[in-house]
Amino acid sequence: MKFEAIAVENIPLIHKGDDLPSLICERIELQDRDIVIIASTIVAKAEGEIFRLEDITPGKQALEIASRTGKDARFIQAVLARSGEVFVEAPFMLVTTLAGHTCVNAGVDESNIEHGFLLYPSENPDASASKLGEQFERLSGKELSVIITDTNGRAFKIGQTGVAIGIYKIKPIKRWIGEKDLFGKILEITEEAVADELAGAANLLMGEGADGIPVVIIRGLDYYCEGNTSINEIYRSEDMDIIKKGLRCLQKNI
Repeated sequence: MKFEAIAVENIPLIHKGDDLPSLICERIELQDRDIVIIASTIVAKAEGEIFRLEDITPGKQALEIASRTGKDARFIQAVLARSGEVFVEAPFMLVTTLAGHTCVNAGVDESNIEHGFLLYPSENPDASASKLGEQFERLSGKELSVIITDTNGRAFKIGQTGVAIGIYKIKPIKRWIGEKDLFGKILEITEEAVADELAGAANLLMGEGADGIPVVIIRGLDYYCEGNTSINEIYRSEDMDIIKKGLRCLQKNI
């Protein structure tokens, strides 16, 4: 068994309105069941999710957090605008985005964008992935999956890794429940985070700096799935998420 991770090189700097599927298909011939993995930064740029820091007016909550943390109230306001719930305010803001993804600063980014500007993530990454996927399939005539990725830290480890925040025609979880292990015992709880694993593999080629590659094709792994798919399948339900429950308890005691 083997698969390939293919960097799509020479992607130009992306601007609002750019046709990402056309730009990518001009640089690589897609094959059936390829998985197109795209960095959220270029998706956001193409969608025009770019804002000038000086144009943001902080509200009362942003000003209060800024007074306690010493951070720029305008940046805090940008984070709050894309946050459904705030768990931690300092030394960084840990929030759940409006799309349901829990991460630092709601994915609002000051890197890989001109000075004085902020890059917001897509409001609905699944919808963005679906739109891109449909365009890829129309241009290539192939059956394809799409994963939009971002980089995330881990609660108990140093360093960032790629994670999936939006998907198209791929299930984010592979469930092994009911299968047998090497000794014939029935697996009861094993669920594999396939979309995140693929995002992490692609991130090895994508990089983080000025020489970053924003698009990687995974070829040779068939995870194609007809019908509707959603990244929300990978998030724990509220009643099962003990980390969020613990963070809420800490907030009450502060």
